Amino acid sequence: MLLRKTYGIDLGSSSIKVYSFLRNKTYIEKNMIASRGRRIIAVGNEAYEMSEKTPADIVVNSPMAFGMIANLELQEITLYSMMKKIDRFLGIGSDMFFSVPLDMTAVEKRAYYHVANGNWLHQNRVYMVEAPIADALAMGIDPEKDQGTMLVNIGAQSTQFSIISGGRVIISRKIPVGGYQMNEAICSEIRKRYNLQIGTRTAQRLKLFMGRLSDQRKDARKVVGIDSISGLPREEVISGYVVNAGIMDCVNQIAAEMKTFLERTPPQISYHISREGIHLTGGSTRLPYIDNYLASYTGFSFKLSDLYETSSVNGLEKIIRDRDLTRRWAQPVKQRKL
Repeated sequence: MLLRKTYGIDLGSSSIKVYSFLRNKTYIEKNMIASRGRRIIAVGNEAYEMSEKTPADIVVNSPMAFGMIANLELQEITLYSMMKKIDRFLGIGSDMFFSVPLDMTAVEKRAYYHVANGNWLHQNRVYMVEAPIADALAMGIDPEKDQGTMLVNIGAQSTQFSIISGGRVIISRKIPVGGYQMNEAICSEIRKRYNLQIGTRTAQRLKLFMGRLSDQRKDARKVVGIDSISGLPREEVISGYVVNAGIMDCVNQIAAEMKTFLERTPPQISYHISREGIHLTGGSTRLPYIDNYLASYTGFSFKLSDLYETSSVNGLEKIIRDRDLTRRWAQPVKQRKL
């Protein structure tokens, strides 16, 4: 048992977050893989640097889609590559704690199990922790003593609303809107207004530097893209107003779904949420003033976590380091039970 190592793993559509108990450190790397047919060209950050710069025969994408494993084989390779960078010798086996979505089917659970016990990784014990519980623990919320807390996690490709009360997640809803859809909306808006095609990575930089939502400052940045008519590279100055117009549709969709979700919440729990405020986390909450904008739309106050995309993995760290939390929230998974 002493030879076993323990890890907390959050497989995200944008990045993989791994906490190593032995090293007491969290590692983050892009969840991307570049391949030509069956041949793997690059994995992780190296693959991300290749995205939107490769020839047509090289495909760069994420093995995850909307918070779920979309390609089991590629996800296993990506995780194995990252684990080898953390610990060159993985040992006899490890205890792996995964942050997972709610209400998974047996097939989806099997996918997580095989990521940790497949062709590359072996003899690992698998534990699953519901993502909202991990987020709550990371933000200092005790789910067992809580009378009603709402958490909103805005990720790369999806947004999840969850309400925790009495030691369990009582209501949860996921919508396919996140940071990636915001980037696509910015690309679409710029193409419509300037006849200029830009990549999603450029759109992401514009989103973080110029997306203001509540604070509409006059701002502009110079970008290079492909002219939609001539097909030649062209330089253009992009207004912050155009970037915000692209973001607004996605944020308004999230806010509208959130308002509908709150309207369906039992009154006694809604009362506690209104007193405590809604907890906001996820990588896409780095968008400036998103908490103020959602507050003005919904009428509820918001508490923005400074953990952003590392929220779930920080919750896993707390569970791994506390045996009582491990017994309460980590569900062991065995192949014969799937």
